[in-house]
Amino acid sequence: MANKRTLRSLRSWLFTPATKPDRFGKAAEAGADALIIDLEDSVALLAKEQARRAALENLERKPQKILCALRSNTLRSRAGLDDLQSLLSSSAQPDYLILPKCESAGEIEMVAALLREAGKSTEIVVSIETAKGIDALTEITRVQAPAALLFGAGDMAADLGAEVSWEPLLWSRSRVVQAAAAAGIVAIDSPYFDIANSDGLRRETKASGSLGFSAKCAIHPAHIAIINEVMTPQAEEIAKAREILAASRNGAASVRGQMVDEAVARTARVVLERAGLKIDE
Repeated sequence: MANKRTLRSLRSWLFTPATKPDRFGKAAEAGADALIIDLEDSVALLAKEQARRAALENLERKPQKILCALRSNTLRSRAGLDDLQSLLSSSAQPDYLILPKCESAGEIEMVAALLREAGKSTEIVVSIETAKGIDALTEITRVQAPAALLFGAGDMAADLGAEVSWEPLLWSRSRVVQAAAAAGIVAIDSPYFDIANSDGLRRETKASGSLGFSAKCAIHPAHIAIINEVMTPQAEEIAKAREILAASRNGAASVRGQMVDEAVARTARVVLERAGLKIDE
């Protein structure tokens, strides 16, 4: 495993098909904070076994330079059950296991118990990308809270019969952010699918951060630089956050004309954590 960073300080997660092991190292080269080795949507049905073998062999033999997640197929499929069994039987220990199309807390409870039984410290990230998944969010985060929630725009749009764009999916995204905040975990946003549209990527990433997502996924290395830039608190934000925390130690105060109370201080702490800084730095 790579050195652990707090989930809130991770800005970018790069999907790479498990059938392309030669590309795994490119995630670190592109500057991604985490690599997602994908066994699901990017892998054809006939290639599932090959992909599974390649992913686990890589995780067993080659230490990653960055944090690494394995996305399985849904547990409501034979491929997903095969993915889980193969992981449990191997010595591979990804930092995170992403459960796609999760629709119940029972799925998380089962996987968490099996990971513990296998002696693995792998944490679970739940992907919310169906209408039923949205309905189950309260149960999912209350009964067996995962390490993070990941929003899946493509499948959610298909499930809703909506366009894969910001406005039609805003309510679903907001619900994921709200559920994550209530559980005290982070929310990770879906990739932006128009690979050549850097302006659109920048706009959507800014909107994601403003809504409360702490990170955004990518399906192409070219998107990582923009995501990292937008999701990294700027020097001015960090300086203001430090001023706010210093002032808040004495109770209610004013910083740059803004009243400071505990709510404002909480936001300042999040800024420093997203920047990868300790509160007292």
